[in-house]
Amino acid sequence: MIEDPIPLSALQHWCYCPRQCALIHVEQVFAENLYTLRGQTVHKQVDQPGVETRAGVRVERALPIWNDRLGLIGKADIVEFEADGTPYPVEYKHGSRNKAAWIAACDDLQLAAQALCLEEMTGKDVHAGALFYATSKRRREVAINADLRRRAEEATAAVRALLDGAVLPAPTFDKRCDKCSLAEICQPTARPVAAGLFDSEA
Repeated sequence: MIEDPIPLSALQHWCYCPRQCALIHVEQVFAENLYTLRGQTVHKQVDQPGVETRAGVRVERALPIWNDRLGLIGKADIVEFEADGTPYPVEYKHGSRNKAAWIAACDDLQLAAQALCLEEMTGKDVHAGALFYATSKRRREVAINADLRRRAEEATAAVRALLDGAVLPAPTFDKRCDKCSLAEICQPTARPVAAGLFDSEA
């Protein structure tokens, strides 16, 4: 197993914005805004570990998951296990299923990483999973195909390089900043410098 596993959440942070990922996972800084608070409210529904059976399907909440080969670790909101033990991960998100394509792609990436963890843990192929969006109260099924698996593995390697290098990427100056809880901490008008030192620069 890789010594310092990457939290699954870091993959979505990186996909949304590599600088945000570095601030959270290198600098260990975080701030709340309306969107993060909504997300926390949604996850309260599934943050308590538990097991139940629905129509012959075993449902596990807040299930710890990992992938030793890739060095990933995290928690799945819900995993539905079919009768033969095949897992079907369901990730809870706030908002509507009609998200912008680039945000939906980050959700898909996180779900694919969960699938890779569950495959290693169970020895079962995971062909699909779902995103449940709290506002619309509907699922969006995601095929865990070869392209998405490749993206998840490439994202894992990119996050590891980012964390090992401990250097803040350049700010984005785009629409991602509008919903980011770290917009003030990010100092988007300052030039990027080595992580841990950026707040000493003008």
